[in-house]
Amino acid sequence: MRNQRQVVDYALQRRALLAGVRSGRVGDHEVCDASPYLLRAAKFHGRPEDRACPMCRRTPLHLVSWVYGDELKHVSGSARTPAELTRMAGVFGEFTVYDVEVCRTCHWNHLVLSYVLGTGEPQPTRPRRTAGQ
Repeated sequence: MRNQRQVVDYALQRRALLAGVRSGRVGDHEVCDASPYLLRAAKFHGRPEDRACPMCRRTPLHLVSWVYGDELKHVSGSARTPAELTRMAGVFGEFTVYDVEVCRTCHWNHLVLSYVLGTGEPQPTRPRRTAGQ
């Protein structure tokens, strides 16, 4: 994305979690717990990654981008494709994107990256219509 800001990378947290799994301190069932909604989003909105799943090591990961923001209204909390993110970045003032990697086979999921997109300028507010108008 051309106007990413406030980028947070969760690679260290991911590495620590995987070390905990490999040492036996964290069970597989604790990290392979993707919800059906997340798995469906990975199927329809996710983009395949070049990396294999760190847990099952069989299938490639899918990256799903979730969007949240006050200006998004009903769209907030939904998965979006890269093309939709680019379009939204030119329309909305500010919203946060959370990239989650998902394995559709073993249900591994982890937050990879979060960042803010948008024009940086708040959208003009329209006067609300009342029942009498």
